[in-house]
Amino acid sequence: MAHILLIDDDAILKETFGALMGRLGHRLTWAGSLEAGRAALSQGRFDVVLLDLRLPDGYGLDMMPEVRAAPGTPEIIIVTAQDDPEGAALAIKSGAWDYIQKPLTPARVTLPLTRALEYRAQKAARRPRAVLKREGIIGAGPAMEACLDLVAQAADSDASVLLTGETGTGKELFARAIHANSSRATNNFVVVDCAALPETLVESVLFGHVKGAFTGADRDRDGLVTLADGGTLFLDEIGELSPAIQKTFLRVLQDGRFRPVGSKNELQSDFRLVAATNRDLPVMAAGGMFREDLLYRLRTIVITLPPLRLRTEDIRALALHYMNRLCVRYRLPTKGFSDEFFQALAAYTWPGNVRELCSTMERVLLAYRGEPVLYPKHLPDEIRIQVLNAGAAGEPDGAGRATRTAAEGQPVPPWKAYRRRALDAAEEAYLRDLLVACGGTVVRAAKVSGLSVSRLYDLFRKYNLPTRA
Repeated sequence: MAHILLIDDDAILKETFGALMGRLGHRLTWAGSLEAGRAALSQGRFDVVLLDLRLPDGYGLDMMPEVRAAPGTPEIIIVTAQDDPEGAALAIKSGAWDYIQKPLTPARVTLPLTRALEYRAQKAARRPRAVLKREGIIGAGPAMEACLDLVAQAADSDASVLLTGETGTGKELFARAIHANSSRATNNFVVVDCAALPETLVESVLFGHVKGAFTGADRDRDGLVTLADGGTLFLDEIGELSPAIQKTFLRVLQDGRFRPVGSKNELQSDFRLVAATNRDLPVMAAGGMFREDLLYRLRTIVITLPPLRLRTEDIRALALHYMNRLCVRYRLPTKGFSDEFFQALAAYTWPGNVRELCSTMERVLLAYRGEPVLYPKHLPDEIRIQVLNAGAAGEPDGAGRATRTAAEGQPVPPWKAYRRRALDAAEEAYLRDLLVACGGTVVRAAKVSGLSVSRLYDLFRKYNLPTRA
């Protein structure tokens, strides 16, 4: 018997859905608002949460991070209105298992719910994350747990894996974790930096060459594909490969065969491919800059690594890990930290992600190696300024503060920060006027503004503006 949580304000649906769950042998808990849903999640453990997008006290997608972080990490099925296809798309992009359009008939509900419970049972039977080798991967938040689930899944197969995410999110660490937990762990893990491959030598580097194949080829040399035989080939920044090499490499993926430069004979390599990119390969494929057939081959399993600004719950652990490691490297005593130091780290946006955080910790350590305890004042100026500006922008009179800084002798913020604050203030004023003109009704506001309902919900959430469906 599964425990199902339905978060929906329709009292009639509560009765009909409760009867259906009873026939299916499941137990139902009902919550008529986001607040009631949060209370239910704090008091019980659920297998599946059915979450309506439009609730009296907010937008359902806002609650998804809390649902994923709840005990047992329940699967999420989004409930959408028939006239909200964008809401369904947002639900899937936000990590929902599935979505169901109203009305919630037994035929519409039974199969998605059954499949979600089957998936949940299969996931529980997989290798637990606790036994994964995850050297260098720090974090225990919902985003990291979801990624590690996929690492365990990838490690139990030989399928190609595509790691996506911004620069500095740790794609190579995850590639190494996939290799280290796979049956190929005792063989080579070969890294190919596609962005650094010289155009004239790329085929030689990848596939090797025979003596005399070109000027300077004084002996036979194996390529990286040969070195990866029996192991894992990691293509970092695969979006940088030229179209010609993409075509050649596609054939290698299809049958594992290739020909060294200058050779008449084909060789074979049994390697597992893991690729990584910070570029949008589907967009590149649509524009003819990346082969669609190669993209299909690459993304058998896709792991999208979240940027650091979306996993602030892990920043403290990351900072402590890197600082302790750096103290050992430089033979310095372990540092202490004030709570405000971690608060400042969490308030910064980290455009360089984990790589930038690691670099920042080293920069702080070397600049203040004699300080036993670190405070926000020890952080680099650019971080302190951005945190300060973010705090000022969050105050009710933020725009006024910006115009008075020079007169009060305070530092004038950077132009981009000032411009961002001014644009935000104008955007919020427009949204408030729009809600008043439309009586708080989002559908009517969408028609007046020309924006989609989903986009308006995002904007209203950004400024905490009350709405009505």
